[in-house]
Amino acid sequence: MRAVHLLALGAGIAIATPAMANESVLKSIANPAEQALQTVDYANTRYSKLDQINASNVKNLQVAWTFSTGVLRGHEGSPLVVGNMMYVHTPFPNIVYALDLDQGSKIVWKYEPKQDPSVIPVMCCDTVNRGLAYADGTILLHQADTTLVSLDAKTGKVNWSVKNGDPSKGETNTATVLPVKDKVIVGISGGEFGVQCHVTAYNLKDGKKAWRAYSVGTDDQLLIDPEKTTDMGKPIGKDSSIKTWEGDQWKTGGGCTWGWFSYDPKLDLFYYGSGNPSTWNPKQRPGDNKWSMTVFGRNPDTGVAKWVYQMTPHDEWDFDGINEMILTDQKVDGKERPLLTHFDRNGFGYTLDRATGELLVAEKYDPAVNWATKVDLKTGRPQVVSKYSTEQNGEDVNSKGICPAALGSKDQQPAAYSPKTSLFYVPTNHVCMDYEPFKVSYTPGQPYVGATLSMYPAPNSHGGMGNFIAWDGVNGKIKWSNPEQFSAWGGALATAGDVVFYGTLEGYLKAVDAKTGKELYKFKTPSGIIGNVMTYEHKGKQHIGVLSGVGGWAGIGLAAGLTDPNAGLGAVGGYAALSSYTNLGGQLTVFALPNN
Repeated sequence: MRAVHLLALGAGIAIATPAMANESVLKSIANPAEQALQTVDYANTRYSKLDQINASNVKNLQVAWTFSTGVLRGHEGSPLVVGNMMYVHTPFPNIVYALDLDQGSKIVWKYEPKQDPSVIPVMCCDTVNRGLAYADGTILLHQADTTLVSLDAKTGKVNWSVKNGDPSKGETNTATVLPVKDKVIVGISGGEFGVQCHVTAYNLKDGKKAWRAYSVGTDDQLLIDPEKTTDMGKPIGKDSSIKTWEGDQWKTGGGCTWGWFSYDPKLDLFYYGSGNPSTWNPKQRPGDNKWSMTVFGRNPDTGVAKWVYQMTPHDEWDFDGINEMILTDQKVDGKERPLLTHFDRNGFGYTLDRATGELLVAEKYDPAVNWATKVDLKTGRPQVVSKYSTEQNGEDVNSKGICPAALGSKDQQPAAYSPKTSLFYVPTNHVCMDYEPFKVSYTPGQPYVGATLSMYPAPNSHGGMGNFIAWDGVNGKIKWSNPEQFSAWGGALATAGDVVFYGTLEGYLKAVDAKTGKELYKFKTPSGIIGNVMTYEHKGKQHIGVLSGVGGWAGIGLAAGLTDPNAGLGAVGGYAALSSYTNLGGQLTVFALPNN
């Protein structure tokens, strides 16, 4: 008989479930002193039960220690802590450090992969990596060149490695991985290079491929059952994807999977989103372009999809749907329901029933959003405003004033959820764009974009390019909002101490009151923060850690030394002022309360 475990999902309700998830991951999730996943838990809540640091004493935080990664460019993700060991990763070349917290953060081992630098120009928006995962005594790393590596957590020795893609065709990786049961699930990047994208499961023990599911393609490639897989409650039917593409365009259709994964052990489904269709020129790919821009709920053993929901059919703006899916159990109309909440690049905050895929809420989480008036809850389709359609205006015509910009009202920087307040805490971008499509042809390994962009602060924002907001996911409303000079590009962390942490592009770690949003503490780190705040406990003392190292899409001008305003797919000009506030760096900063 298999043991029964208690897994607390996002709403803080302990649910008795069979030991379907990975035992070692569950054990670490249950111990708030540790962090085994980038997402903190399988539900992707980024919530910690640690409360030693709280709303009344967080103002006393001090820097406890720092660690230089030795690498420049954008530092996304966060360190892991398992037992007395901390595991720190870097952008390309994806170095991994194992630090012994019992010995003054001594480097116990270092893994430095030998990767061909030719992968760097194939990476769309900086050489970032969203971090490691821990499972079964191993550290799992998905490198930029798509090599998935299992490292012995104690020694750093390579247990096995496997190639998940081909950089010469534009396939790269920037994402973390999801260990579930006896498998590790990974995605792929390359939507700007016409890659036909997928998620893949490998055996944790030996690295053998178990299954692969494409975002766009034939039914057998999609791993769907036309009669049982549903969309808005109805079977999707035969050839649901390829019927929405012209000819063989689906073969270069994008739908990449470079975001976050979450998992519900009770329903035995994992969730993620797919990215933009290729090319960015909508005129060249008529149809809904399914299943790009889609939320998937899949079985981790087989990869088969139970349900799908496409948020932005026939995307005209590069509103990738890869942002995290946060799982909570909350009351809707007086009835407890298993929910999934997703803050999409397109500016709408979605709440769905994660068991069925039923769409419950779709509301704007930035009032500047103008490309659509609303989402029809019956059809699931956004009501597009023709003025801001980049296709209706035609090729070589510049559509102006579109909000949000292509990098979205929120990009990969993850939100957090607190079961104490029932609120989501969302770092956002308050940015708009001009978008001019042009004709482009596909060549393997070459950019397949087909649009020129420029970005700038949203109107009436007094120059501010971001907000940090609290969101009611059941009612679809902003509860409070703190403006930021630049986009809030660092991931949020909510804690039982009623404090929410996040980082800013100019380099501040900030702590705010979970209930009111009042700023309680801030500290300027050496470089802009695009990493995610984490917390752990060592020898009875709670610590807060964050990677700083400016870069990512918003900071690509600084990271790659670009000056053309239209470079970096429009971000260089939009964030030109950032260079007056921060510079390149790669550092972990760890905070703690002073000793009494």
